[in-house]
Amino acid sequence: MDYKNLFPNRVYLFALASLVLGSTAFSQVSTKAKITSDDTSSKTRIQHVSQDFQHQFIATEKTIQQFAKVNNLKLSETLADGNQIELVDVGSDGTPLFYSTFSTKASEVSRANTLYDGGLLNLGLSGKNMNVGVWDAGKALTTHQEYDTRVVADEKAEVSPHATMVLGAMISKGIKSKAKGVAYNASAISNDWKADKVEVANAASEGLLLSNHSYGIRPDFVPDWYFGAYIQVSQDWDKIMYNAPYYLMVTAAGNVQKLNFNDSPVFGKNADGFDLLLGFSTSKNGINVAAVETDVDAKGNLKKAIVSNYSSHGPTDDGRIKPDIAGSGENIISTQSTTNTSYDTYSGTSMAAPGITSTMVLLQEYYQRLNKRYMKAATLKGLVLHSADDVDTPGPDYKMGWGVINAKSAAEIITTTDYSSFIIEASLKENQVYSITVNAKEGESLLASISWTDPVGNFINKGNLNDETPALVNDLDIRITKNNETFYPWVLNPKQASSPATTGDNKVDPFEKIKINNATGTYTITVTHKGKITNGVQNFSLIVSGAKVTECEAVAPQNFKVASADASSTQLHWDATKDAFFEVHYKEVNDTDWQTVFTETNTVKLQGLTIDKNYEFRVRTNCTASVFSEFSELQNFLFKGIDTEINLVLELQEMSLIENLKFSVYPNPTTDKITIDGNLSDRAYYSIVSTNGITIKKGKAAFNAIAVDDLSTGLYSLTIFEDGEQQSMKFIKN
Repeated sequence: MDYKNLFPNRVYLFALASLVLGSTAFSQVSTKAKITSDDTSSKTRIQHVSQDFQHQFIATEKTIQQFAKVNNLKLSETLADGNQIELVDVGSDGTPLFYSTFSTKASEVSRANTLYDGGLLNLGLSGKNMNVGVWDAGKALTTHQEYDTRVVADEKAEVSPHATMVLGAMISKGIKSKAKGVAYNASAISNDWKADKVEVANAASEGLLLSNHSYGIRPDFVPDWYFGAYIQVSQDWDKIMYNAPYYLMVTAAGNVQKLNFNDSPVFGKNADGFDLLLGFSTSKNGINVAAVETDVDAKGNLKKAIVSNYSSHGPTDDGRIKPDIAGSGENIISTQSTTNTSYDTYSGTSMAAPGITSTMVLLQEYYQRLNKRYMKAATLKGLVLHSADDVDTPGPDYKMGWGVINAKSAAEIITTTDYSSFIIEASLKENQVYSITVNAKEGESLLASISWTDPVGNFINKGNLNDETPALVNDLDIRITKNNETFYPWVLNPKQASSPATTGDNKVDPFEKIKINNATGTYTITVTHKGKITNGVQNFSLIVSGAKVTECEAVAPQNFKVASADASSTQLHWDATKDAFFEVHYKEVNDTDWQTVFTETNTVKLQGLTIDKNYEFRVRTNCTASVFSEFSELQNFLFKGIDTEINLVLELQEMSLIENLKFSVYPNPTTDKITIDGNLSDRAYYSIVSTNGITIKKGKAAFNAIAVDDLSTGLYSLTIFEDGEQQSMKFIKN
């Protein structure tokens, strides 16, 4: 049916598929990713928002039934291209509003695979005990073999091929290895889009952190003013996110870059592909996702990235940087709804968005593990944009936003917080100035970003072409200063949408980022605001990387000594490290489990020791709870009370005749011999000396084997002599 000809002067809104949450789904959310918020009123606020949307939904249901009957419209339909559409609302001007799906290895592109067991960072992340929402044309096929019992859906919702595809990219467990989802152990809610705002608001009040929306307004059914406009649905979703500060909405940019739909873009011609974002894709507080073709090497480095030739470009009419981020949308293998074992290959921003959503699930999982709480949505959004791989010219652009998502870099910032980075959640009251001083880390760029969830304002575009009125309400500003020099954040000009980013005063975006290359010395980071602060205070998140927060160096301790000992304990000592604390592991040699002691100084007292027992220990430097060195080489001592000595492993020096000498067994011979690996001549001799200085054995060492079966239990020193050179080490005979 040609809806545009049926209503030639009206707007046709086609939004993305969404989840419908019944009461069963809500109980599932409450057992998963619960928020821990200092703002005890946020749950009440978002519940009120949900109730308001519920009243609207009930009234709208009656309206659309009558509207469809009068205008002979189908309430829902599957089009010839496979897209599913459904009449969900009627505008105040009589415009029928439709939802429609977008149709046209994600973990490697996002670098989420570096967070898995055995990945480059080896963090063991998989989405376990996390929950994510998918709103789409219907529910996913919940019985698919890839989902186990991890998906909750409204039984009344119809199964959607598109929803099944999207969900599989997020949580498939990998029975078919190439179809493994990014957060392959996560649970999910999957429902249709009939009452998405109502359901998301309720789910957010119960702790839902992230939801994916791979759908949007059909661009072939709308007048040109609609592209890039901030409209009612944009504001509605911003209202949800502002009142649920831990919840973040992720949307797909769309797939119409080359289809010449907008004849009046803010820049260039329709063939240039700019100014194509619609509906909630233009919301301030969510994340909008572009699709890219990429090449990533085995170490997680991005070698190249090209915007997919279908991915819709920004900007918004007021010049905000949209899309926000880019991810893989090319040839993604995922679940299909034909059978419980069906798969297919898909491309499009519908596949790029779930890759971003599920990667952020893993980042929340990691942050909660280290901090026992989740990041606010503004923090998560800011972290992802801050750590993205910048592509082509420096700074953001209107094709892929801040670049290609890099989960590895984001996780490293979480890991190194208070070591070489900051993640700070703060607030700014009216007329207040927030400021911190940081030292740049030599050899790195200093980056600082602010991100905030902006309140709902009064502005909604109701038909003005390319209206430049800013949707931003609270305009925060970040600056970095050193001496008399000021560094400004990146900005883009929508009137020159293809031009590289510059720096200056950003007046439209709720995210600002500054980068200082080759930074040295001390800098001051300042956050201020323009005009009044709506609601009296604005929460914001500050992310800083490339800083030298501490003098601590994560280097394994060296030069161990026995400082003192008595009948049942010994005091160990090693070289000091500034601003560090230390983790000490020790046990009897034949024990399986280590005992652990933490100390804030470079010394520790090991207590409860037994005379004539062999002990081993290792120590590592901790600069923060998550930044630490490798453990020192395993050290050993035979506890002899006040006569205890550490049997240090001596580094064997290359000598003129004794070359690369190595002892094959240390510290406890398990055979009747110690073998010696080295270029020894028949002039080489050995001696074994006891702790009291008595020579127990000596003889020729040319045959590279020394018998120890006739030694009694104890500590000994073995020395090899050859033409005036010698090399020694200590060992224990059990």
